[in-house]
Amino acid sequence: MDFNKIIETNKQNIKNIIRLITKEDNEDIEQEVYLKIWKNSHKYEEKGSSRSWVSMIAKNTSLDYLKSAYHRVFKKSEGDDYTLESIKDKKTSPEEKIINLERQKQIIQAIESLKPKFKEVIILTEIDGYSYEECAQKLKCPLGTIKSRIYNAKKELCEMLQDLL
Repeated sequence: MDFNKIIETNKQNIKNIIRLITKEDNEDIEQEVYLKIWKNSHKYEEKGSSRSWVSMIAKNTSLDYLKSAYHRVFKKSEGDDYTLESIKDKKTSPEEKIINLERQKQIIQAIESLKPKFKEVIILTEIDGYSYEECAQKLKCPLGTIKSRIYNAKKELCEMLQDLL
């Protein structure tokens, strides 16, 4: 299987699928698709066209992005309108909504300010719902390293968010 040939013949198709599903041009997703194609090229069985195989990878990667908490929380939380819409409880008063909004912003800022390795494990385990073992596999790290990073990340978050506790 010629990786470069597959990428060149499917490049526009990949971009189109990503745009169709996510409603945006996203080079990060495109790069992730290329990585998945490269990493899984040994699994591909040439029974049909490579285009359908590549399209499935692009589709699944785009859908995973839409499901990800990073997309939902960090990308959309930049606007106050989305954050206010996400507070669904109609029984809360306007004051409580503002307090909740500020609390949510503080938590997001605290997570964003973590070291990249700590932020990554917190998002994977606490937001995306991966188990420690799944997180270790995804990041290709020993389980002990993941546990250590999670411990240290939570310790830092606790210090940063002390006023919320």
